[in-house]
Amino acid sequence: MDDGAVEKLLEDLKAADPTVRDRATQSLWELWFRQKGVTGLEQLQHSQALLEAGDAESAERLLTRLIEALPDFAEAWNRRAVLHYTQHQYAEALQDCEATLRLVPFHFGALHGLGLCYAALGDYRAAIGAFHRALVVQPHALINKKLMLECQALL
Repeated sequence: MDDGAVEKLLEDLKAADPTVRDRATQSLWELWFRQKGVTGLEQLQHSQALLEAGDAESAERLLTRLIEALPDFAEAWNRRAVLHYTQHQYAEALQDCEATLRLVPFHFGALHGLGLCYAALGDYRAAIGAFHRALVVQPHALINKKLMLECQALL
């Protein structure tokens, strides 16, 4: 997908019509998951299946190998961030969110994850900043507004 198409999807995230926003959200996720073709997608799906089966250790090894082989595969970094977060390894998840954002600065999933990690670590100001950054990209994402308010209440 070319830069113009991505820009259009990013604009559609801000649309008043929820159908347009949902379509743009889904298209961006598909773009990120399919960045490295069928092989990359299958590896991400396999890591998710391992995680769902309770084998987080194997899922992490698979994602780490994928990142080593394809260090520019943003969604591999993001999936490992999600895995770390689910394992309460917030510092590691934070690092992987940052790596994702270095590759795709508008990755709203990683921005949301960044906020979750900061909140879990008790850094509510940083969490608010991350949720705000996510809202710049995806202004109608109510969960980020809610989490921002929750973090503000904890200050």
